[in-house]
Amino acid sequence: MKAREIRDLKPEELDQRLRDTAQELRGLRLKHRTGEGADKPVRIRTLRRDVARLLTIQAERKAGT
Repeated sequence: MKAREIRDLKPEELDQRLRDTAQELRGLRLKHRTGEGADKPVRIRTLRRDVARLLTIQAERKAGT
């Protein structure tokens, strides 16, 4: 997900997307630790970066930038 796409989201959509992405990341991390999801390490990295982007843009909005 690109930063430009995230900035186009409404605040409610941003919050929902953040919750969904973080939940998916937690699930994949759990599967990876148990050995089930060893075939998706790239997806974990992508989700981690998406969560960081979402949090950054959310913080920018709260700061008024």
